[in-house]
Amino acid sequence: MNSYDGNGERGTGNRSAHHSAPGAWFDHHVYSLVASLGRFLGKPWSSALTVGVMAVALALPLGLWLVLGNVARFSGQVQQSREIGVFLKQDVDVARARALADALRNRNDVAQVELRTPEQGLEELRAAGLGEAIDALGDGANPLPSLLVVTPAGDEALLASSLGTLPEAALVQHDALWRQRLDGWLRFGNRVALVLAVLLGLGALLVVGNTVRLDIQSRREEIAVLQHLGATDGFIRRPFLYLGAWYGLAAGALAIGLLTLAALALREPLSALAASYGSDFALAGFAPAAALGVVAGAALLGWLGAGVVTGHFLRQTRPTDP
Repeated sequence: MNSYDGNGERGTGNRSAHHSAPGAWFDHHVYSLVASLGRFLGKPWSSALTVGVMAVALALPLGLWLVLGNVARFSGQVQQSREIGVFLKQDVDVARARALADALRNRNDVAQVELRTPEQGLEELRAAGLGEAIDALGDGANPLPSLLVVTPAGDEALLASSLGTLPEAALVQHDALWRQRLDGWLRFGNRVALVLAVLLGLGALLVVGNTVRLDIQSRREEIAVLQHLGATDGFIRRPFLYLGAWYGLAAGALAIGLLTLAALALREPLSALAASYGSDFALAGFAPAAALGVVAGAALLGWLGAGVVTGHFLRQTRPTDP
């Protein structure tokens, strides 16, 4: 009498070598993969609706992460947020200022020191459109002091406090409060993105689960026949698992496509805005490796959603021994 073996394949007690259990298992995986793709493509409107809902659910947290990543990258590029300006006293000449800059460069808590002489300061003011005001001061009048622009290598606040004790320093300018607040908002935003990812990921899983459940219901009689013939749960579950993976794969690709289009729409006006502030900052999208990771993760999410629903159905309908 014919029966289904451990892989759910119909066979006899004496099977030929080319129909070995590993070969049958692999063949059924390939068949399930192709058959599930056919069922996915066979219902275009239903599949498109499911994929669209999943893609929006995935795009929301991914888009937030993308925005936060660009904000963090922009804040990291703004070196002025870490630089400390040390305005020297008027009686400190350029030679003494250079010696002080060399001494500061040897400190472990200092990464870089730039000296801006009073003459350089005047040129910067002229470049900023204040030439007439400077000329009104008269020849030889330069009220600007030497300026040391110090980039810290460690704690900014401690270095600023230390530089304030220098006898040559008249004023130490350092405002890191806004950066601390920005870092706090970035941490909060990442936490919000994580919560949204969990909630919307659960929603995407439920969407796939419900779609697969409907497909299972339409094949209820076929599944019942397979169970009575001795097919294993794994044999019955595989086509539905691959169907869920196809839904997730398509949703992940669509989510990446939507975010790419959004980035392209925002890139030009954002670049123009950054250029007006003298920055070459440009909006960055997902790297290829990250995009592939998102698509793979979405496929895994669809696989899990289908697995949960199929497993529950099989537990409820498993035939009992008389």
